[in-house]
Amino acid sequence: MVSWVDELLLAGGGDEPCLTLDESLDRAGLRELVGKQQGELAAAGVTGGSTVALRLPPSLAGISVLLATWRLGAQALLLDVRLAPAEVARALDRLAPQFLVEALEPVHGSLKGFHRVTPVVTARQGRPAVSDHVLLQLSSGSTGPSKVIGRTARSLAEEIERYTLIPGLPGPGERVVVLASTVHVLGLVGGVLHSLHRHAEIVIPARTTVDGILTAIAADPRPTTVIGAPVQAQILASVRQPPALPHFRGMITGGDAVPDQLWTDFTTAYPATLGTMYGMTETGVIATDILGAHRPHLAPAPGLGVRIQDGQILVATDESPYVGLTDPARWADGLLRTKDAGELDPGSGLLTVQGRLDSQVSVGGLKVDLLEVERTIAGLPGVQDAVVVFDEVIKAYLVLDGPDAAAGLDAALADALAPYKRPRLLRPLTALPRTATGKPVRDPRALHSAAAAGH
Repeated sequence: MVSWVDELLLAGGGDEPCLTLDESLDRAGLRELVGKQQGELAAAGVTGGSTVALRLPPSLAGISVLLATWRLGAQALLLDVRLAPAEVARALDRLAPQFLVEALEPVHGSLKGFHRVTPVVTARQGRPAVSDHVLLQLSSGSTGPSKVIGRTARSLAEEIERYTLIPGLPGPGERVVVLASTVHVLGLVGGVLHSLHRHAEIVIPARTTVDGILTAIAADPRPTTVIGAPVQAQILASVRQPPALPHFRGMITGGDAVPDQLWTDFTTAYPATLGTMYGMTETGVIATDILGAHRPHLAPAPGLGVRIQDGQILVATDESPYVGLTDPARWADGLLRTKDAGELDPGSGLLTVQGRLDSQVSVGGLKVDLLEVERTIAGLPGVQDAVVVFDEVIKAYLVLDGPDAAAGLDAALADALAPYKRPRLLRPLTALPRTATGKPVRDPRALHSAAAAGH
């Protein structure tokens, strides 16, 4: 019996370029590697219905072990290798997988794009799968505790099909340089699974520095797209004299909004578009503007029911994406509540994402949109980045161009924002704390700790 992995992801000609990290594999080579990993997992006791936690860095092993786990009919739990030991222990206690796959070698180097590792399988006293989910992920945790989210093979297949219908995404014979984490939804589905399905070559650069990314783009003259976070687009846009890259089609970002200045700087520096993808771990892609044609609006993904109710973006799903008890405040009656504010234009059908509903606070009886304040501050001279939160009062955490940039902030804020919208506290940081997917952390306690530690 042919598995959904073989049919959807590994089918096709054996000699076409498929996956390039420390070595290049064609599709036949990838199938051989997945078969080898499948045999090793089976020898360790993994079978249909087993639960397997994968804590592997970006690597050939990470991709092939995941596909092999699915081929065996097991449920895969993805754990980011950057999680602290205490976070890993909590996740394992919470989900109780029967097996844990980790790297034999120590994993170091935050700027490495991929690692060469040997996967080691350890049996644990865990529980078998109690649902038909093939994938369990933890939400990013940018605004609070992570949620456990399950995806079935059908849900992944439907999302991959939505990707194929979105104009501007890479297709057969093209290359995709994946900077986004492959244990989170944009890098996993948008970067790896969709590229395997569409027969586009997946490239993960040796290093995620400017030189490493540009070297990966320049390595082959075929049309190339980059998938990553806005902070990585900012890195590329900062190059003073970028090389000529006529085959660089564009970059697709997710996880956070693309500021207007970044879009201008990037599209001026390169013969490429800077697109945006809006989605959630729960659903994958929801809306896109891959070619930058609708800024700041997005086109809902084909075949996905998106609607607005009481100003909130809702997405139709057949079942709750959450594993365990379902919170009716997040999913009920076939509708997932995104907790994001938005509008749908009845004429064009385009979606405007207005930010988190919980970003709207009351100050002296007046409504303040914290994201509006944040975008305003981020656009001021001398401000590289900003996060604004409400913690008894409005507070802004800033990354500045230098110590002199703070001098004119008060005057600039007085010109830009009404008095009740202005932050009562400005805290400069050397860098904003970010989640593993590159999203700025918005938890006031975490930001306060970062400021206290001189982050």
